[in-house]
Amino acid sequence: MAAAPGVATAPVATRATRLGPVALVVAGGLSVQFGSAVAVLLMPRAGALGVVTLRLILAAAVLLIACRPKVRGYSRADWGTVLAFGTAMSGMNILFYLSAARIPLGAAVTLEVLGPLALSVLASRRLVNLLWAGLALAGVVLLSGLGSGGLGRLDPLGAGFALAAGAMWATYIVFSARTGRRFPQADGLALAMGVGAVISLPFGIVSAGDKLLVPSTIGLGLGVALMSSVLPYTLELLALRRLPAPTFAILMSLEPAIAATAGFLVLDQSLGLTDALAIALVIAASMGAVRTQVGRRAKS
Repeated sequence: MAAAPGVATAPVATRATRLGPVALVVAGGLSVQFGSAVAVLLMPRAGALGVVTLRLILAAAVLLIACRPKVRGYSRADWGTVLAFGTAMSGMNILFYLSAARIPLGAAVTLEVLGPLALSVLASRRLVNLLWAGLALAGVVLLSGLGSGGLGRLDPLGAGFALAAGAMWATYIVFSARTGRRFPQADGLALAMGVGAVISLPFGIVSAGDKLLVPSTIGLGLGVALMSSVLPYTLELLALRRLPAPTFAILMSLEPAIAATAGFLVLDQSLGLTDALAIALVIAASMGAVRTQVGRRAKS
């Protein structure tokens, strides 16, 4: 693993340097949502919990082999952060896939993103960030159809899983940032992924059993692990070393738009005019959040 880029020390960083973390977040979002679309196709083979287990175990194996993190020299607080990060990661994935098994991918991500949006509002100390969060929330509501009774057409348990996954997603953001500060490169992520894999393993075994050992299922699971865990989580961890959690959380409002695109291309889910307007709102909110953060750094 290459070392994470450091914080710029020049008084005013170049434009490319300032936008670097944003590019990492967008690339991670594209990877995770298209990976989630592939995971939905895999669910008939192994079930939601089986897919989660394959994803986390294979991702942990890849990261642990690539990073070879050391386990000595860390404090109790460091290990507590890793355990919390791994637990949040596992819970987020389990709850999200349980939701995606019951409601459409776009709706699941739309409800899930309310967690990061709530984090951005609670953690923000600037009024303008509340504006961007509100604009993103409007897009989320429009995309999900909540304002026109759309929630009533969704499976209530699936919607509940998605909202719970959103709470875990907000926790994931907080502890991903803390892990990135405490551990070099992607070592903390590799260790946390191992924790998440151990937590998910009993659920996967009970749910899928020997279906997890089918070679073709393992191959697809490896693809999901790389697209939905290894690549995006690494990119997000690097981005959170240079982006405040509130700004990162607002950027997560791009996820429903990406998920809707992935659903259209991979799962043949159509997009209407209302969906397009909702996507435009969340993109505008994310762009506004980025411009606000870049302008703040340029003045500091």
